[in-house]
Amino acid sequence: MLLNAQVPLAERMRPKTLNELVGQEHLTGPTGVLRMAIQAGNIPSMILWGPPGVGKTTIANIIAHAAKKPFYTLSAISAGVKDIREVIDKAKSTPRSILFIDEIHRFNKGQQDALLGAVEKGILTLIGATTENPSFEVNAALLSRCQVYILKALGEEQLMELVRQALRRDEDLKQRNIIIQEHQALLNISGGDGRKLLNLIELISDALPGDIVITDKLVMELAQKHVAIYDKSGEQHYDIISAFIKSIRGSDPNAAVYYLARMVEGGEDVKFIARRLVILASEDIGNANPTALIMATNTFQAVNVIGYPEARIILAQCTVYLASSPKSNASYMAIENALSNIQETGDLPVPLSIRNAPTKLMKKLDYGKGYQYAHSYDGNFANMEFLPDKIKGTKFYEPGNNAREEELRKYLRSLWKEKYGY
Repeated sequence: MLLNAQVPLAERMRPKTLNELVGQEHLTGPTGVLRMAIQAGNIPSMILWGPPGVGKTTIANIIAHAAKKPFYTLSAISAGVKDIREVIDKAKSTPRSILFIDEIHRFNKGQQDALLGAVEKGILTLIGATTENPSFEVNAALLSRCQVYILKALGEEQLMELVRQALRRDEDLKQRNIIIQEHQALLNISGGDGRKLLNLIELISDALPGDIVITDKLVMELAQKHVAIYDKSGEQHYDIISAFIKSIRGSDPNAAVYYLARMVEGGEDVKFIARRLVILASEDIGNANPTALIMATNTFQAVNVIGYPEARIILAQCTVYLASSPKSNASYMAIENALSNIQETGDLPVPLSIRNAPTKLMKKLDYGKGYQYAHSYDGNFANMEFLPDKIKGTKFYEPGNNAREEELRKYLRSLWKEKYGY
């Protein structure tokens, strides 16, 4: 009979001290900034940003235990402004109480604003956990009051160390003879998520009594029976979004809507989907249809306000439009070509004629001398050199083969045919 049947293995194995933590040495190692802050008793409000299952919640628990302060937790999925205010009222009796908010990126602006005063006055030390870039998902006022710490994905050796610790230390598992003969399937299915990896080990141990030899085949057979079809934090998450993007890029609105439906049915974050549409509109459509970026940007704003279930309609409209648009990656390739050139040539001097000349000394040094103001010439064009001498005549942008960019090519050819060969 299992001793801890009601407590998941990942929770039973949750580290209680920094020394027990696997991974994140850059933050919690001997010279890590978080370890030093804890030792100094000077814990700032912070955002822990990193992929699922790498220790965000664990670090928050360790900090709270070390600080010996009241510890409150809220989930942004279910908590509202009322819940936040209740915590603030409780914390007023013990300044610097710690509030941990999981998935803080799911809080809207009003919910985040409700935290500002308490954080600013020192009533609360906020620890927020997010898998999304906080620059986009946490409002500027709150973000400015927090340190952002980036947690790294766990490597193969770190993940397997979690398994070894569980087999060695857990009261249930150490009574069993469990041998890891192959581990690639464990790593693939868990997708770098330590919590999911431990849950998978528990699934295997619960399914098979007695001694176990874990092989890739065994893991795949059991996982197919028990692992959810769509897991927002696992491998399916990345496979489905990849299929979604490639279907739009491939101009197949039917496949694109199908994969959109898979994500909607799985409860994928609407902003995650919409953000990828904005990127695609510029990277894969660009100036072949400039309206695509406007459509995608408006979609991002709309679904952020509307939310599920109606957001699915807006996402579907945008998906179909982008999939049905002409495609061009010419602008994307232009910036990639320019970045590649910079890596080869370094910081080349800007031609004197187009440098800024706000002072008399700069003008004396010929900054801005010879600049030709385009609007003073016929057709608002002056044939002058803008690139550094070493790379003059280098063409980074090649218009795509579509109606709109052919018009751009025609215009650029009328100006720069000899120089750039349009």
